[in-house]
Amino acid sequence: MPITKTDKINRNFFLGFIRLHLLHHASVEPIFGLDMIRELGRHGYSLSPGTLYPILHGLERDGFLESQKQVVEGKVRKYYVITTPGREALKDAMAKVRELFDEINTD
Repeated sequence: MPITKTDKINRNFFLGFIRLHLLHHASVEPIFGLDMIRELGRHGYSLSPGTLYPILHGLERDGFLESQKQVVEGKVRKYYVITTPGREALKDAMAKVRELFDEINTD
């Protein structure tokens, strides 16, 4: 099935939401990829590892997350934790999300 223009627009919006989800969860406790794929799936996002891991790596590269490797059941698992700049970015983004929601919420 070909990707439509609407799919591309939705993807761009949703990638921002996904980044916020990741930062939020990493602010609560260390996160790892497979667990976040499951968590985001509960919110209606269908992500493959090939989509999620580049997002996590980008957030790490940009200084919003740090990774820590741990051995779990004999396998190395990479956990991500939020950094101070990540907390600041999340705080700023959430203020903007609240402002936008208040503006568009007409109920």
